[in-house]
Amino acid sequence: MFDFVLTDAQKAIRDEARDLVKSVPRQLVLDMDADKVEFPEAFLREAGRRNLLGCRYPKRWGGREMDWVTTSVLMEEVGSLGYVFSCVFGVGAELVCDAIVQHGTDAQCEKYVKPLLAGEIFAAECLTEPRGGSDFFGTTTRAEERGDHFLLNGQKRFIVGGTAADYFLVYARTDPDAKPHRGISCFLVDRSEGVETKYLYGLMGCRGGGASRVLFRDVKVPRENLLGMLHGGAAVFDTMMVPERLGTAAMTIGAARPALEIATHYTTRRKAFGKTINQFQGVSFQVAEAAMLLDASRAMVHATCLAVQAGEPRGRVRRMVSQTKKFVTESCQKVVHNAMQVMGGIGYTNVFPVERIHRDLRLASIWTGTNEVMSMITAGEWYRESEAARQSGRTRDIEEDAAEAGAVEEKVY
Repeated sequence: MFDFVLTDAQKAIRDEARDLVKSVPRQLVLDMDADKVEFPEAFLREAGRRNLLGCRYPKRWGGREMDWVTTSVLMEEVGSLGYVFSCVFGVGAELVCDAIVQHGTDAQCEKYVKPLLAGEIFAAECLTEPRGGSDFFGTTTRAEERGDHFLLNGQKRFIVGGTAADYFLVYARTDPDAKPHRGISCFLVDRSEGVETKYLYGLMGCRGGGASRVLFRDVKVPRENLLGMLHGGAAVFDTMMVPERLGTAAMTIGAARPALEIATHYTTRRKAFGKTINQFQGVSFQVAEAAMLLDASRAMVHATCLAVQAGEPRGRVRRMVSQTKKFVTESCQKVVHNAMQVMGGIGYTNVFPVERIHRDLRLASIWTGTNEVMSMITAGEWYRESEAARQSGRTRDIEEDAAEAGAVEEKVY
């Protein structure tokens, strides 16, 4: 953690998060990974009791009115307990609540945000469908207007926290004739008749997070549960991509950090050829690379948080969030790879938790938008930003600083 860039308030909430992490029973971690516990309800209730959920949001809804940097610090610490804990922590308090606070009414905040941040109820975000992951706007779930309510039909899958959720943030098509991004609406759907959740999948990692398939069969959704404008789901989705992807980056750092710490300690004790293996460059250089990647990742998250807080232009924020999510998740996967590599065969067993961390973090570059999508967004925004800067004429034209810059006949495009 970069203590030298944190305020006293940020250090204090970091320490609160560390106390929360220390309080979690070892057996819960083991039982979740063994699929004996479907969802860590007690963990979230305790986080709510300690007022650690949703620290960015207004105090009147149960938050602390803190900033994005503080959120990243908090998410990193929660991630150190295990990636799945930060997943369930972030989905409700950072994603669902963010959408309601930004786009909802006071009545919706009172009913759905306040009790969730207190740890009294749980929520899940429903994006992915069997036929659509990255193709979000291709959703086939439909909500038909029926006067004072909507009739919801469809299904979602890979829904973190779905088995325990008291309500769901659901995107559904409300205008089948409109262009994809103009015909979707967002709803707050209570667990009620017609809502069914199924815990299944047998996940490679991140077990115990309540990941489920959610089915909606003729579910009546009151009109007052429409979030934002009718057919305005794209606007909700657009703002949610910031906490979803930036939060993912921050918590991935936390989840990878213990692997490096374990490997560092192990290599100072393990001996081969008459000396501890940290004295061999083949080992110490991999540890050094992992430390470098964690520091670079944390610096990137911090800079992106500051860009979001400063209200940088939408395109730049989209680019920075996307490239941060890609860089950090891939870097942290490399951190865990190096940790397992220097530990050798013992790192591949359950004698140390590195193998679990390795399994868990494979999700990081897939969920909240695959890293290929992150590259696509980054490339598009970078080209637009670069062209705008070139057209502005505010910087030196370095292309002209070549000896034969005037050889126009050679500049064949």
